[in-house]
Amino acid sequence: MQTFPLYQIDAFATRAFEGNQACVMPMGAFLADSVLQKIAAENNVAETAYVVPEADGIWRLRWFTPAVEVPLCGHATLAAAHVLFAHGGFAGEVIAFDTVKSGRLFVRRLADGALEMDFPSAPVRPVPVTDEIAAALGARPVEAWGGMFYAARFETPEEVKALAPDQRALKSLGAEGGGWDRGNFGCFALGGEGVDATSRFFAPGSGIDEDPATGSWHTMLARILAEHFGKPSATCFQAYPGRGARIGVKLEGERCKLTGAAVTVIEGQFRL
Repeated sequence: MQTFPLYQIDAFATRAFEGNQACVMPMGAFLADSVLQKIAAENNVAETAYVVPEADGIWRLRWFTPAVEVPLCGHATLAAAHVLFAHGGFAGEVIAFDTVKSGRLFVRRLADGALEMDFPSAPVRPVPVTDEIAAALGARPVEAWGGMFYAARFETPEEVKALAPDQRALKSLGAEGGGWDRGNFGCFALGGEGVDATSRFFAPGSGIDEDPATGSWHTMLARILAEHFGKPSATCFQAYPGRGARIGVKLEGERCKLTGAAVTVIEGQFRL
């Protein structure tokens, strides 16, 4: 029997039951892809992050939803860094993660205990709002962009909070030439209670109807806020029903800084 440490983390959270859940499993080497996928399905949270040591202060990192491996995941990266700082004995200031499709990512521990992630931020471009997309979302956005995902802007935070999309229809839709498979939609409005933007993220294309807190989406939202609304630095709120997450974003050229906190809610072992 093999055993691996298992941590369940609430990421982009300051206490339990906030933000987004991620499982983190440190390993000496990655298991077979089929096994990693089965473990993620067994954990049945938005993402399971696997971390393998590479060199001093550097780890290799992969992310799996219960259905697929994904090229970038912000909240599970935050969770992985939290585990290494809080449980792994890492005393340095910056952790580097080498990833398969997103290059090297960095997570810095700030003086106030928050963690700052340094991620790539891909270009965005205006795309049409089709009748099919409006019908699947259940409301018509005022404008939209394509990039890593399909980003749809609504007039008010209340419209965003009230969305009840047709997940089956949404799964097959998206922007042509997008970075991910279809069925990944960020929906946002400017403003909100004490924040610059309020959003939700629907991801049936990645096996998740709605994600509670999505770092990768905020790398795209950060670019939209900076380039189209004059907000290179912003505080955002992801309004998942019953949880919610505050995420600081700052666009710096081709990179984006995401800031948040994380808490450990479960610590144990996974037995194979």
